[in-house]
Amino acid sequence: MPILFYRSMLLAADVAPIDALFEALGQRGMIPVPIFVSSLKDPASLAFVETALAALNPAVIITATAFASGAEPGVETLFDRAGVPAFQVIVATTRRDIWQDNQRGLAPADLAMHVVLPELDGRILAGAISFKGESEVDPALAFRAFANRPEPDRVAQVANRVEAFVRLQRTPREKRKLAILIPDYPSAPGRTGYAVGLDVPSSVLAMLHDLSEQGYVVEGIPQTPRELLEMLECGEGGLGLGDYLDYSTELPKAAMAAVTAAWGNAEHETGLREAPPPVLPDISPSRGEIALSSRLSPIIEDVKEEPSAELPISPLEGEMSGRTEGGVQAPASANFPFRAASFGNITVALAPDRGRSTNRRADYHDPTLPPRHALIAFGLWLRKSLDVHALVHVGAHGTLEWLPGKTVALSETCFPEIVTGALPVIYPFIVSNPGEAAQAKRRIAAVTLGHLPPPLTGAGLDENQQQLERLVDEYAQADGLDRRRRDRLARLIVETAEKTGLASEAGVAGTDAPDEALRRVDAWLCDLKDFAIKDGLHIFGRSAEGETDPLRQQSAAAEKLALIAALDGRHVAAGPAGAPARGRRDVLPTGRNLFTSDPRTMPTPTSFDLGRAASDEVLRSYMQAHGDWPCSLVIDLWGSASLRTGGEEIAQGLALMGCRPQWDGATGRVTGVEVLPPATLGRPRVDVTWRISGLFRDMFPTQIALIDAAANAVAACDEDALENPLAARSRADGKISPRIFGTSPGTYGAGVEGLLSSGDWAAREEIGRAYLDATSHAYGGAEGEGISAPGAFEDRVAEADLLVHTGDDPGRDILEGSADVAFIGGFSAALAALGKNADVIVLDTTDPQKPKPRSVGEAVSRVVRARAVNPRFIAGQMRHGPRGASEFAETVDRLVGFAETTHAVSGTLIEAVHDAYLGDPEVRAFILRENPAAAKIIAERFLSARRRGLWHPLRNSVDDDLAALVAEAQGVAA
Repeated sequence: MPILFYRSMLLAADVAPIDALFEALGQRGMIPVPIFVSSLKDPASLAFVETALAALNPAVIITATAFASGAEPGVETLFDRAGVPAFQVIVATTRRDIWQDNQRGLAPADLAMHVVLPELDGRILAGAISFKGESEVDPALAFRAFANRPEPDRVAQVANRVEAFVRLQRTPREKRKLAILIPDYPSAPGRTGYAVGLDVPSSVLAMLHDLSEQGYVVEGIPQTPRELLEMLECGEGGLGLGDYLDYSTELPKAAMAAVTAAWGNAEHETGLREAPPPVLPDISPSRGEIALSSRLSPIIEDVKEEPSAELPISPLEGEMSGRTEGGVQAPASANFPFRAASFGNITVALAPDRGRSTNRRADYHDPTLPPRHALIAFGLWLRKSLDVHALVHVGAHGTLEWLPGKTVALSETCFPEIVTGALPVIYPFIVSNPGEAAQAKRRIAAVTLGHLPPPLTGAGLDENQQQLERLVDEYAQADGLDRRRRDRLARLIVETAEKTGLASEAGVAGTDAPDEALRRVDAWLCDLKDFAIKDGLHIFGRSAEGETDPLRQQSAAAEKLALIAALDGRHVAAGPAGAPARGRRDVLPTGRNLFTSDPRTMPTPTSFDLGRAASDEVLRSYMQAHGDWPCSLVIDLWGSASLRTGGEEIAQGLALMGCRPQWDGATGRVTGVEVLPPATLGRPRVDVTWRISGLFRDMFPTQIALIDAAANAVAACDEDALENPLAARSRADGKISPRIFGTSPGTYGAGVEGLLSSGDWAAREEIGRAYLDATSHAYGGAEGEGISAPGAFEDRVAEADLLVHTGDDPGRDILEGSADVAFIGGFSAALAALGKNADVIVLDTTDPQKPKPRSVGEAVSRVVRARAVNPRFIAGQMRHGPRGASEFAETVDRLVGFAETTHAVSGTLIEAVHDAYLGDPEVRAFILRENPAAAKIIAERFLSARRRGLWHPLRNSVDDDLAALVAEAQGVAA
């Protein structure tokens, strides 16, 4: 196997890392062949390497060269022609002490050169093998130079990873053992296997059939997704305590000491399964309300009889019942049981929780809390007991890539490596989520196979909406011909809209003139019709029935072939990530190893123009509502969205500040920022505060530095206070305060996910305080580093006139996934905690040519009316068994979450969703039959809305009906 490295290293006698890797590979029975090159972009060097590869016929290629190989997108690369895995090893320019002490791992330059750009070639990140360190003093020169110093344990890990891929290649298919991992995040009942856009259980069944056809030993494939999930919950086998204690001696002592310090000794976790879900709030049928009451003894959870509605039930635990660890569970044996089932040589499994279920979402992204023994044991079980050759993780996203450790260039004490070891990881990932795919590539060396989003279809209008549309059309025909008929129709339209509740959702005020009311109703109906909804879900490697789009058909076939190729240990060509429905047709066909944009070009000129246009719409909307310009606002800035759009969200903020990026004409890279003269803006500058996500922090240190430089430049301008509020504030304070904030390094999320999932809060101000406390660090400087700045973000929120939260992907909306409700709801609750008011704007850029700002209430209402209660959406999900039912549970959970945090969701919307899912006997029966846990969680969330006074249904029997559904669900599950 060739090791490609730079000729300059050889000339400088600085090849110790290459020597160390050569030695490590040789010790494992492999034959490395070092080949030095001036550059893979140099034609002579490229020709030499091609000739060498033809002669060597290598099993894999290892390259220590930086950047991409130089081929244009879509053009075949050196590695494509070789057809074998290409492993990227990092010879870092980062100093060893900085790497060792820094959560980020690599400096921004190393991240771009050695990680991001090589991904364009489809290279697999094997890890760093050396860092800069001082060499011995040269007596003749009396000089101590910095040289490449190999890191022995990192060299060994790279060699182990290469060896594992070779083992995968050399093992015949009929003898290969695979583990297929289904995500269980967040572990709320009814959403096992949830991944945005993907029917995970059906995809796993499809894979089992495909593997069987390709010569793998696969036996007893379940007939239905429901049967598969039931088999997993029953589980089989596990890892004995003795084996765990024996195997874990091979793991780093410091890491295992941290696990024990956090969770106690391993024997405390043996014999334990995930506990049953907690029970519900007490329901008082006579009053039709929900009363607070004392908690049941957990012993009752073991009783199989149907519970009485009279039982006192914990209201807080019943909000969003995950599998808690606190239930009574007698250890059955000294082993770690896992939720898994084997089908011949293929084992399908659900990974154990990494932390306590009662606050497990917070735990997922807590860098200080190591995973519990059960998750460590799970990794050892896969690698040691089952002796699997590869791990296939189906659906974004999972647990492993988010475990504590460095962001990139992991060390031996980083838990993603401790759990997965050197296993080859193949990771089907939705093509429109580049940020989280990059996390998997960079932290568990995953080959991320892009898969299609679900097919989209027009939302259309329901019966009431169609009636309104017909009246509006009739009004337009009468206008100018018959004034009396026109006026009668105008009154009828408004009355009809008010009767159905659509008037308030359309923004019609009681004081609106008829023409204005009609304009609003007409615009609202057009807005609903333009909404794109998922027509079912995607199944990996399969085309939807009746699919006519050739690119989607080609993509499904390519996904299937790519999985087989990756499991054969072959190279998978690289492909871009992005949202096809937003015009990114270049991401098709899917089935390629996803790569992300070059961050040094962001925002691109096109993205800046689109971002500026979107920011203009925000300003226009605010001016229209308030009669003045906003002085200060907060923008949410996310990693995946920035990658999808090329930095449109960054551009929005820069444009609002009155700034523009400067680009290098030859490379397209952003080189700086220009502060535009006030006269060219035609308005005051806006004081912009940026709330960055954890992924944005990790992936874009250069953009953080750019934004920080822009804020400092604007703050330093000698301009009137009315024209430049940031400069005025800086003069008054005598300093330039930070404007970029996020959670502490290594943490993710908005800081409120734990509270929202547990329901362990009494007033939404508690959620707001958690949001403010979590946003504890200010970011900036040349390296985009963070410093603790308690209270600084709170000051910015208190002064904000509005929040801007952008949604760019037509394939998902704000009622999918926990992030939107956490960030938007967290900000809204923070305003309540501070006693402040501000607009909360959801900026729709799904059509980048027609950006549309909406209030959070309007945005949620639009999703509910166009998608959530739409018969087309419901019918599409009912084709997907338990996964379809989980989509209903997800919608209900997020809807109630928005109601809890923003107080901007009307009870009418909650009632509409309740009636669509539980009021329709066919839909209710489907949910209960296919996914009783989803039925239970849906009932619990509706009950929590009742208890918190967010929904007052018209029927007094609703509470009893929901209690009955919970009892039925528990009976079916038992």
